[in-house]
Amino acid sequence: MTLDAESLLAQAERIAATAYAPYSRFRVGAVVVLPDGSIFAGCNVENAAYGASVCAEVNAITTAVAKGATEIDTIAIVCLDGAPCTPCGNCRQVMREFGVKSVLLRDSSGGAVELTLDDLLPMSFGPEALES
Repeated sequence: MTLDAESLLAQAERIAATAYAPYSRFRVGAVVVLPDGSIFAGCNVENAAYGASVCAEVNAITTAVAKGATEIDTIAIVCLDGAPCTPCGNCRQVMREFGVKSVLLRDSSGGAVELTLDDLLPMSFGPEALES
């Protein structure tokens, strides 16, 4: 890993503590790193109308996009209420849209695991499928 995985996972853990998860009590934090080294964080934000909830990964990515990002290099994901915590299908597709290269997770013993998006979303559908 070219980035300090433990530092990124620690940042994701800190942001997970701010999650608004009164229904599931499943607090997740995510930190994205852009190719230029900029870092953006997000946590999950639940809503009584469940469909209006936002996952931590999407929160972090859309925050980066709001600042002009079009590509994400790395995402670190931590769940305070269970390990390991892998992203849901919707989050995997959003990661695919922005070209995430590295996904950092905590394993069951608390160590760092690095996966590629291809590991998590094989044979994925992406922007190039819509190019004519």
